[in-house]
Amino acid sequence: MIRLLLGGTRSGKSGHGEALLAAGPLPHRVVATGRACDFAFRERINAHKRVRDPRVAVIEAGAEAMDVLAREAAAGGTVLLDSLDFWLFACHGDTVEANVALARGFAPYGDPGGPELIVVSAETGLGPVAGDAATRQFIDALGALNQAAAALAHDVRLIAAGLSVQLKGNAP
Repeated sequence: MIRLLLGGTRSGKSGHGEALLAAGPLPHRVVATGRACDFAFRERINAHKRVRDPRVAVIEAGAEAMDVLAREAAAGGTVLLDSLDFWLFACHGDTVEANVALARGFAPYGDPGGPELIVVSAETGLGPVAGDAATRQFIDALGALNQAAAALAHDVRLIAAGLSVQLKGNAP
């Protein structure tokens, strides 16, 4: 089963993903894609680490996240990918290559009876249009990638103000 959690910055999407991970079948793993390039972002990453169960394996995958997902599916259980947007950033926003890799990484989780994949991603297009071309290009690429992920997912939720709104599926 594939679950996609979309939301804005500080919406509660990662916390919701952690709760779904804790409730999912064992073993539990987190595939992390964010890289701390400044102190403030390093603090965000550390805050996630402090609330996570220390027994949960964390794989820092970066651009290799889809290969890691495909490999981790063989172990069964539940995998949390946090986050799709940072993975796309690590891939330098190549939309065509990202969509091919996404399909490959998600494929082993497509069977509702197989391992569970929980994917966190920033939702785009909820704010003003970016003033620079590079940001607009990334937002457009992420919007397309989120749509591709939603098409593959069994359960899609929008997280806003810590609340979950079901967009697709009927998973608990």
